[in-house]
Amino acid sequence: MKRIFMTAAVLLCIPAALFAAGAQEAETDQITVVTTIFPLYDFAREIGGEHADVSLILPPGVEAHSFEPAPRDIVRINHADIFIYAGEAMEPWAHRVIESLSNPELVLVDISEHVALLEADDHHHDDDDDHHHSGTDPHFWTDPLTARRAVQVIESVFIQADGDHEEYYRKNSQEYQGKLEELHLQIKEAVEDFEVRTILYGGHFAFGYFAHRYGLDHVSPYRGFSPSAEPAPQSISQLIELMREYELDVVYHEELIDPRVARIIADETGAQLELLHGMHNVSREELEAGVTYLSLMEDNLQKLIEGLGTKK
Repeated sequence: MKRIFMTAAVLLCIPAALFAAGAQEAETDQITVVTTIFPLYDFAREIGGEHADVSLILPPGVEAHSFEPAPRDIVRINHADIFIYAGEAMEPWAHRVIESLSNPELVLVDISEHVALLEADDHHHDDDDDHHHSGTDPHFWTDPLTARRAVQVIESVFIQADGDHEEYYRKNSQEYQGKLEELHLQIKEAVEDFEVRTILYGGHFAFGYFAHRYGLDHVSPYRGFSPSAEPAPQSISQLIELMREYELDVVYHEELIDPRVARIIADETGAQLELLHGMHNVSREELEAGVTYLSLMEDNLQKLIEGLGTKK
């Protein structure tokens, strides 16, 4: 187990009362799990069920790439049994926080170390981006089969942390992996009949793994994933020309960010705006409505079918 010490500077900026509150919250028969993004939160709660207290570090509606943890968030991580994060490419703040923690029993789970990562292509990588990803696309969860690998990792970690409920975690994991396999087959079958095989996306493109898995092309006017990134005017013009060339009447945009560029494209082409949900985080309304990774992916598939058309 890696022992980690909290720096004096961090200790001084976090009130002692917060540590006391965190310790009280930790007194439970459940394993306490903190996750960074919505897909990992959803995977963990599906596997952990009644034996895991799983929380999402992102407040509802907060954009993941621009998130910075507050002192209370650091305390919550420090008092958890398990901290699951997507990796430095997705959460550059995570390693800074980890180096400031004092809990020697905390299990750190960097999912990016256990999945095959893809290089970001020219549509969404920018070396000048404040939240650049060193050429790596961090959005592995948009591929259901890579998501299944993340589930397997979480299952293994839960069993190691709480062997008394091994059978329970394993059963939940196997059932959920079956659902991911069904989702994969559903997408694969639908994509084979797409009339247009290029996703025209008016936001920061998070579906590189999805496109790679199912043999699709994609175009986005943005370079990089930062919400503050600005697209080049010629990139917007290219997308408008492609919309007209493919005779598409839908332009996709991302969640939790004003679809300003997608709106420009829609105004120029007469297309309608549709959300293709990258699932980094969800809004308060979505959370209260009980959305899941599976429901959001199924909704994404239906919107792709509607937007790209079918040969049938």
